[in-house]
Amino acid sequence: MPSNVHAFWIWTPETNKWINPKYSVKDTPLEQLEVSKQLFDQKNYPLAIKEFNKLVKNYPRSREAAEAQYYIGRSQGELGNYYEGFKAFQVVIDKYPFSERAAEIVDNQFNIAVSLMEGKYVHNKWTQVVTGGDYEVIEIFRQVIKNAPYGKHAGEAQLKIGLYLKEKKLYQEARDEFEKTINDYPNTDWAKAAKFQIALTDSIRGTDIQRDQQTTTTAVNEFKEFIADHPDTELSKKAKEHVADLRDKEAENNFLIAQFYAKQKNYKAAKVYFNEIVNDYDDTVWAKKSLERIQELGKLK
Repeated sequence: MPSNVHAFWIWTPETNKWINPKYSVKDTPLEQLEVSKQLFDQKNYPLAIKEFNKLVKNYPRSREAAEAQYYIGRSQGELGNYYEGFKAFQVVIDKYPFSERAAEIVDNQFNIAVSLMEGKYVHNKWTQVVTGGDYEVIEIFRQVIKNAPYGKHAGEAQLKIGLYLKEKKLYQEARDEFEKTINDYPNTDWAKAAKFQIALTDSIRGTDIQRDQQTTTTAVNEFKEFIADHPDTELSKKAKEHVADLRDKEAENNFLIAQFYAKQKNYKAAKVYFNEIVNDYDDTVWAKKSLERIQELGKLK
């Protein structure tokens, strides 16, 4: 045998074994934790993770194991591996329920989801295949709610699921999550915000002027209801602005329909729509345009 076979191995009489210092663990979990934390404090996060993992593997039932698992989550976060950090934190919740870090871990998980939602961690194509793409944001928010359903982050986490889905243009799914926020966390600011978001989501769905106006009309009514329930809030001011915009869209949609009938020389039907705009949408620019078109059509036989 070559003389350098055991170049990285040391014989220990105490264990009567050959050991590799690279993979060895300290005699007590506390010693191993201290060594690991030193590396963490030195910001050598990759090596710190390895040392914390040694503790978890070799002293799984110790109180120090829970602390090591917590620091694995912290280390992953420092490396920018937010989702890996979330999973490491969740191990503490699931495997070490006695840990005093529970509340802090939920805080960290919530912040991780927010960081992902705000785009601080950009996936490459391989990561998207492995983790299922950006939808891990929803997974983390749901886990925050599950870990502390009555905690300080629960209502906001539920609302943010809806906001995230709305951002992805999954409007019906977003609406369902906003409804859940209202049902699960009534009489809270999150429920109030969710009610506003429902109206806003319906308004976005109704912005296509060629689309049936039912969704837009629903959004207008929802905004008006919100204004009636919360007349003195900042959101009510925004709701009034949205109502004005949506009414303008409704009037524009009716104007296009009237124009279509006019081109088809169905002047009677065209006048019905133009008159409706003049009577019901007199606060929009389309009322004046409709009145002009009515006068023009009156000159035609």
